[in-house]
Amino acid sequence: MHIMEGFLPAEHALVWGAVSLPFVALGLRSIRKKVREKPELKMLVGVSAAFTFVLSALKLPAVTGSCSHPTGTGLGAVLFGPLAMAPVATIVLLFQALLLAHGGLTTLGANVFSMGVVGPLVAYLLFRFGRLVRLPQGVTLFVAVTLADLSTYLTTSVQLALAFPDPLGGFAAALAKFAGIFALTQIPLAISEGLLTVLLFNVLAKHSAGELQDLGLPLAREGARS
Repeated sequence: MHIMEGFLPAEHALVWGAVSLPFVALGLRSIRKKVREKPELKMLVGVSAAFTFVLSALKLPAVTGSCSHPTGTGLGAVLFGPLAMAPVATIVLLFQALLLAHGGLTTLGANVFSMGVVGPLVAYLLFRFGRLVRLPQGVTLFVAVTLADLSTYLTTSVQLALAFPDPLGGFAAALAKFAGIFALTQIPLAISEGLLTVLLFNVLAKHSAGELQDLGLPLAREGARS
């Protein structure tokens, strides 16, 4: 869920914006460095950004009139590292807030942190761990992306619980409420995103194997058969 415009208290919105800003700056530096060293990677950067935009714009009605959606950031995190997805997510979220009324400007920092920082970091770490223990690449990618999606929504639930603790149970009760509401729709969406990302990765492994190898994915061709 993108947190809607004006939903967070001003102080929370400012704090999340301040926390996200360094990741966006470091991510821009990371992308510039990779593209400067290997200009042929521009196509993959564009594919990752487009994948994030399209998937995160697909809204599914959830409980209490809210919505859930995939995030699409796992693929880019696996390809370019977690930092690269912070500026990508910022651009995607900004366009969606302005053009689709999805999310908001005041909540941009909070949404960037959940979708552009936490989710990609989880995807990257799990994917690297799976490669380290030599799991099949397709399985590793599916697990990494699925859990990254869920971690994004858990982070959003934490943000909401911090802003709106339960009058009786406090933060813990509010977290259980928010996480439980979105689990109904987000779990199947996360699984679907994992499967779709594996399919797209297999296409890239077939048509852009050289670029994937340049990114340190020597098993890319094997990934198409996993």
